Amino acid sequence: MSTYTATLGGERHRFDSLARLLAAASPERSGDRLAGLAAASARQRVAARWALAEVPLATFLTEPVIPYEDDDVTRLILDTHDAAAFAPVAGLTVGEFREWLLAADTGALAAVAPGLTPEMTAAVSKLMGNADLVAVARKVRVVTAFRSTIGLPGRLATRLQPNHPTDDPAGVAAALLDGLLLGSGDAVIGINPATDSPKAVRDLLELLAGVIDRYSIPTQSCVLCHVTTSVDLMERGAPVDLVFQSIAGTQAANASFGVTLGLLDEAYEAARALGRGTVGDNVMYFETGQGSALSADAHHGVDQQTVEARAYAVARRYRPLLVNTVVGFIGPEYLYDGRQILRAALEDHFCGKLLGLPMGLDICYTNHADADDDDIATMLTMLAVAGASFVICTPGGDDIMLNYQSASYHDALYLREVLGLRPAPEFEAWLESIGLLGEDGALREADGHPLTAIGRELAA
Repeated sequence: MSTYTATLGGERHRFDSLARLLAAASPERSGDRLAGLAAASARQRVAARWALAEVPLATFLTEPVIPYEDDDVTRLILDTHDAAAFAPVAGLTVGEFREWLLAADTGALAAVAPGLTPEMTAAVSKLMGNADLVAVARKVRVVTAFRSTIGLPGRLATRLQPNHPTDDPAGVAAALLDGLLLGSGDAVIGINPATDSPKAVRDLLELLAGVIDRYSIPTQSCVLCHVTTSVDLMERGAPVDLVFQSIAGTQAANASFGVTLGLLDEAYEAARALGRGTVGDNVMYFETGQGSALSADAHHGVDQQTVEARAYAVARRYRPLLVNTVVGFIGPEYLYDGRQILRAALEDHFCGKLLGLPMGLDICYTNHADADDDDIATMLTMLAVAGASFVICTPGGDDIMLNYQSASYHDALYLREVLGLRPAPEFEAWLESIGLLGEDGALREADGHPLTAIGRELAA
């Protein structure tokens, strides 16, 4: 195992492994401090970055941060590495790679994506300021489709999240109607169910499918149950559009979710076989989040941002329609305040897009974190400028089932207005066809609109 050193101000700093170097180079965050991995001082952090800048990118192919024989995610990363795509940057150090990324155009970034490993993207992100992360991510284009097309230039999609503490149809219908009338839902209408029982999940799937079919809404639904429940329901003929699963960056962390790569393979093939998409066949939806591996004691001594990036290798295997990091959801033990949440959001978005994923975010915080709605507004603005594929929206920005704070439907309208962004093209055409969107791209008043029948029907 290699060691890495740097001398700063006459003081020599030594890092015993590539994993320790990456951890010490990471921006300050409470999760790495909790794990005992953070730099001991700001001086040590700078020294680690100095040493990291000199590491050849090729080193990440020969010195995995988690041993090949111990972890199937490591095996996935190395076994699927595309050497030809890597060739243009193969001779660069991490520091030189940063300069290459800042100068590269959209085509070059797309071409190199299959040749990058998650650890390479995590490493270079540690040398980049927030503005660098925005500037590079903004140039990356990742387009996916099912019934709507996600990731096109000048577009910002939204997940409409009509959660309810008891999955009550009237409560779900009210939140669903609220979101549709405010132009949300083009990425997915996604419900976190209060229970994972197959009957409850199927009832919600049929509720959403009925609305989508009756009103010809060009979107997709997803009830965010465990992947095994989705597989069972697909076998029973339930109207499953997207298969959802939370994933992480190590085999052990995925096992804590009850997930294996083989199980995801099975679900992916089953969903594709249904052929429910109309404009595309991207059928998977993944959620990730910094701190999940540490909370399961499954991080192998690797810093939380690098482990998070490794989850994107799992996602990339399945050509998903959507991937989002629930960046502040796990709590202040892992991301303490608004500043740390913002930094993590920019890192996750940058790494995911650089690896070729359709990255979105749940810009959120738990009620015991040192963050507030102004932090959400700042994060939303920066991530929309950075070209996020979609954001998650809840009624009033308050999820009454999961008990955390997120973005609201109105926040998405704010982003579209100030940045000149539009919904997914199929959804935009639908909004125009039903009279909710004017020729100027602005939403019209919804009083008395026929769409309000959704609420009355489902409440009944």
